This record gives sequence, C-alpha cells and structure tokens, in this order.
Amino acid sequence: MASAAYLLLDVAGIPCALPQSDIREVLPLPRLHAPPEAGGPLAGLLNLGGAPVPVVDLAALFGLRATDPSDPYRHVVLAGDRRLGLLVDRALDMVRVPEGSLRPVAPDRSLNGCVVAEFAQGSGQGAGQGSRLVHLLSLARILSREERVRLDALAERARARLTHFAVTGAA
Repeated sequence: MASAAYLLLDVAGIPCALPQSDIREVLPLPRLHAPPEAGGPLAGLLNLGGAPVPVVDLAALFGLRATDPSDPYRHVVLAGDRRLGLLVDRALDMVRVPEGSLRPVAPDRSLNGCVVAEFAQGSGQGAGQGSRLVHLLSLARILSREERVRLDALAERARARLTHFAVTGAA
C-alpha cells in the first residue's frame, strides 16, 4: 500500500499536518519584522536572504487564539515556493501515512476547505483509544485568494523598500 510523508504540527493544541512535498524547511522562530500594515493573523515578515516572506500565525488565522508573541519556542514552516511562512506552536515529527488511512473531509467543513482529510495517529490503527485525529491541511487552501493577493502586495512593498537600501559598493 502506498504512503505519503506528512509533517505533524501543533496549532493551539489541535493536531494538524502538511504534506512533506509542500514544505521547504522548518525554522526556529526567527525575529519577524511587523510593518505598520500588519495585523490580525500576520505575525510579520521574515527576511530570507533579502527577500521578505509573510509569516501567518495559523492559530490566529483559524480563530483558535490571538497571536501570542511570548512563546519563543514556536516554529515557522516555510512553504516550498518560499513565498509564505506558517507560524505554528510546534513542528512535531515527520510521519508516513498509508493512503487508505486518509478520510476525506468535505470542503464546507473548514475555512476555505483547507482541511482536506483526517487520519488517526498514535498507538493503534484506528481512531480508538490511544490515538488522535489529525487534520491534514492543504497549503494551497489555507489562505483565500484575496488574502494571498494582499500578502503578496505587502511582501512586494517590503521588497521595494529594501532595494532603496541596497549596497552598491564599499567606499
């Protein structure tokens, strides 16, 4: 039976997962720049080699709690295309899940249809005692089209501002 790899995440105590194929890397919580336009679920911008990357706090986006900058042990999950970072409480583990263990979730049961499936994880095969239900997220559906456009525009403004400070040569 075929299986796929998923990164297990803790989002405000809710077990979630993202496909390994959607993730570039997991970073310890870096210093984020919060521009004046930031707010709501936008935790700030990550300077990734001179390229500003918006970082969205998943717990705040999903309405599970307000942004909590006080926990220095959280992680940023960087999307494969390096255009988005997701702030989570913890990136826990990489697991392999057999395809037959995924139970599809109807798109109208989550914000923008971002929960695409669920699977049981822990001791035992089913969702019985000793296991927990993990929500498999679709990176492409976490943000709405309008949210994505706004974050891209914010990152572009930050990128343009950084070019004004480009070093052209040492004197």
